[in-house]
Amino acid sequence: MAVSTVRHLSRRNFFRVAAGASALAGCAMSESLLAHAQSTSTVPKFARSDQGIHLDANENPLGPAEAARQALAKIVEHSGRYLFDQQQDLVGLFAQQEGIPASHVAMYAGSSTPLHLTVLSATHTQAPVVVADPGYEAPLWAARVTGSAGIKVPLADPKGAASHDVKAMLAAAAAPGVLYVCNPNNPTGTVTPHEEIVYLIEHAPKSTVVIVDEAYIHLSSSAKSCIDLVPAHANLVVLRTFSKLYGMAGLRLGVIAAQPVLLAKVESLAGLDSVPVTAMAAGKASLLDASLVPTRRKMIADLRNETLTWLHAQGYATTPAESNCFMVDMGRPAGPMRQALAEHAIYVGREWKAWPNHMRVTVGTATEMAAFRKAFAEIAAQPTAGLLPAPIVATGQHAARFFS
Repeated sequence: MAVSTVRHLSRRNFFRVAAGASALAGCAMSESLLAHAQSTSTVPKFARSDQGIHLDANENPLGPAEAARQALAKIVEHSGRYLFDQQQDLVGLFAQQEGIPASHVAMYAGSSTPLHLTVLSATHTQAPVVVADPGYEAPLWAARVTGSAGIKVPLADPKGAASHDVKAMLAAAAAPGVLYVCNPNNPTGTVTPHEEIVYLIEHAPKSTVVIVDEAYIHLSSSAKSCIDLVPAHANLVVLRTFSKLYGMAGLRLGVIAAQPVLLAKVESLAGLDSVPVTAMAAGKASLLDASLVPTRRKMIADLRNETLTWLHAQGYATTPAESNCFMVDMGRPAGPMRQALAEHAIYVGREWKAWPNHMRVTVGTATEMAAFRKAFAEIAAQPTAGLLPAPIVATGQHAARFFS
């Protein structure tokens, strides 16, 4: 999908186009597109990405690490070539660091595409996709292409740990095509214990593909990766991305780990992706920087926990997040607060129907989080707490919602 097309799509038009365009294997829903599509129509005065403070798409405002930036500068003069050998080297380095065979790893331009392709390869009208609710919506959009049903299973202990209810997910369908777990979860930022995910993998039907999306794994202090389980489980897919902790969302680099037969099935839908040489260079430099993950994990955790502590002191409950996002319970529909924050040029995450009173906030820089707290306090201090009356919703065929 051309950038110029996305830029001018309203939320309604975006999803009308997406419903048809996503039938093309390469057009996958991503966090950035989902965030942009909803924000442009539900938040007044929505600003360009270079205007205001954007805490709405789980991006890392730190950008690529210094080593990655230096690698980017050096690779530019070689960008006229495809450099497939560089991609093979990157696959080898990643596999070596994770302790799995290189034959079990493939690189894509972001993790959205392999997620999309895996769902397409494993679902059909009799094989639904099962996801957590609230959870990341992209698997549901991919499943619509194959005519598969999307089954949403509420998170366990929503007032507490808010983890995946793996036993309920296993019971949701006799033979699901895909069981999808995002750990830490998007949008809650919460962690599902490793032993519960292992239980899900070991008890899933052999015909079911289990996708463990570890886009946010590097940001958590307690989440344990499942990537080492890939060589022993033929139906397991583990996804990684360089968009979050590594700050490379715009460069586009993602990883899929699975056994060769399953990788080949996924690749057969669109072939191997041609990863931008810039992303390869920055990705390799990031992997070789041993201090990058622990340093950034602590930096983001400190900023997140500072704001969580502040919100708790103001009387607001939040999810026990271990990611670069969290959800705050407003105690009433959160949409008006999102709009009020937008009046302060601060843009926060989209809505999840399962938790209408919750608002997702991405962790930004220290300055951005201070501005968020200041605006939040000012709005909350108003007589109406900045909460506008709920809009009148039309009934009938035109009242259908896209996030149903």
